[in-house]
Amino acid sequence: MTSMSLTDADGTSGSATDEFRTARDFLLAHRDDYRTAYEGFVWPRPREFNWALDWFDALAEGNDRTALWIVEEDGSESRRSFDDLRRSSARLANWLRARGVRAGDRILVMLGNQTELWETALAAMKLRAVVIPATPLLGTADLADRVERGRAAHVIVRTGDTEKFADVPGDYTRIAVGGGAPAPWLAYEDHENYENHQNHQNYENHQNCEPADPVGGGTGHAGPDGTTHPGDVFVPDGPTLADDPLLLYFTSGTTARPKLVQHTHVSYPVGHLTTMYWIGLRPGDVHLNISSPGWAKHAWSNLFAPWNAEATVFVHNYTRFDAARLMSEMDRAGVTTFCAPPTVWRMLIQADLGALRTPPREAVAAGEPLNPEVIETVRRAWGMTVRDGFGQTETSVQIANSPGQPLKTGSMGRPGPGFTIVLLDPVTGEPADEGEIALDLSERPVGVMTGYEGDPERTAEAMAGGYYRTGDIASRDADGYLTYVGRGDDVFKSSDYKVSPFELESALLEHEAVAEAAVVPAPDPLRLAVPKAYVVLAEGWEPGPATAKALFAHSRATLAPYKRVRRLEFAELPKTVSGKIRRVELRDRTARGGGHEYREEDHR
Repeated sequence: MTSMSLTDADGTSGSATDEFRTARDFLLAHRDDYRTAYEGFVWPRPREFNWALDWFDALAEGNDRTALWIVEEDGSESRRSFDDLRRSSARLANWLRARGVRAGDRILVMLGNQTELWETALAAMKLRAVVIPATPLLGTADLADRVERGRAAHVIVRTGDTEKFADVPGDYTRIAVGGGAPAPWLAYEDHENYENHQNHQNYENHQNCEPADPVGGGTGHAGPDGTTHPGDVFVPDGPTLADDPLLLYFTSGTTARPKLVQHTHVSYPVGHLTTMYWIGLRPGDVHLNISSPGWAKHAWSNLFAPWNAEATVFVHNYTRFDAARLMSEMDRAGVTTFCAPPTVWRMLIQADLGALRTPPREAVAAGEPLNPEVIETVRRAWGMTVRDGFGQTETSVQIANSPGQPLKTGSMGRPGPGFTIVLLDPVTGEPADEGEIALDLSERPVGVMTGYEGDPERTAEAMAGGYYRTGDIASRDADGYLTYVGRGDDVFKSSDYKVSPFELESALLEHEAVAEAAVVPAPDPLRLAVPKAYVVLAEGWEPGPATAKALFAHSRATLAPYKRVRRLEFAELPKTVSGKIRRVELRDRTARGGGHEYREEDHR
């Protein structure tokens, strides 16, 4: 067998793996030089590519460095090397193929942060199956929707979650992880000792080929006894086309029914080279990303970005967030790069950040913009700056404050390598200094979805006019820095002035009483709408007239008159299972009335 080749722009020929590595190494070499990285980066565009075979297995073979390190709440832990995962995912892929999993089949995967999640992701890629990630927080109704709309042919879940599928209709293979699987569920653990005649034959054929395989199938491995075992070799049954589907993500649904986003074997695996660049990952790093399995950010920073960089994925599992314990584990593991959503950052700054003896070299935030007050608090404690990044389930990182860039307070940075960003005026649709964030598709970035599964109208709307339209509003300054304004659905007018909820929320968070805040429009007979804030108080503060008066005074002191918070309610914030604030629910609640509302005119 000879390795799959492609022709580069200069006419030379090389493998997909070589092209990928060249692009990756370029970003690593210029990680602190934004201008060179942005102007010189060229997306790898292979015709055939299988990240698990062509990239992961290639770097993993014989590699005993830790790829995955999971620490449990009770202190127990597991570490798996790159080569361990190469072999176990091959064995799992062989077993799944014998259970009927074929290229193009959809597998709903609902697992926690456990080794089996990473094994399954790699095995599914090797099989060219399509993964539908699902968070374990989902209930039966959500799962029925995902199985039906995602056309799932197989499901892989924890044994404790199998009961949720009792009322989920469909003819799908059921595989349970964790032992004690009830019939008709198959036991995931059976793959650990799997070998069969066909695999031996495939192995013998494979051993008689040249060292390189058409899609990077890998060679045999030496086991602990020094022998090579055919059960740990996966021989693909065909090439993986770059545009073959790989992932189907249900969005978190902050404003509407979740969309079904489709990604390919390059749009996420290759696309997340830009995520690697934004985080500032290096080979040998220990990377901690706090994210729930089932959501896109988990794949961003717990799979593709760190392993693109040959870094260790570190996970600390917990039931209830404990800032002191988290920082203790970060110190013990030597975490060098850290990513967390704003919710976690806001909880962290309520704790003693000085407890972390060795802060990470790089720290980033994504999911929603990080408020300036949080960034400044971390800077004072850790002597480093948390850098924002902007992307969506539909894309990899589009805009970011990458390492080495001068930072501007409140800005989410500049376009990432490989992305051309245009701001489209929401009325005229023409480029403007403030408008909807849109990606120029004239030279389509690799890190963009193919579309919304089963919804051609919504896909056409999102891709209209040669742009991918994000639905988010931003402004651009003279230096090309972009500042987030808000979701198009969240920005509203008060007395004919445009109000950005994010700006008002950031101002409120500067007050020591506020742990979290969300601002929505409240009906007003004079101004049409006025800003209303829903506030979660920091520890030690009590809801009541005195606290409301203090927050109204703070609003008057820090915001222009037309932006001031005029209504206030102390309440928990409704969120999606991925942690994003559901402002649409707060808008509905405000329109209906009810709740104990404080008004500025009553508390001067």
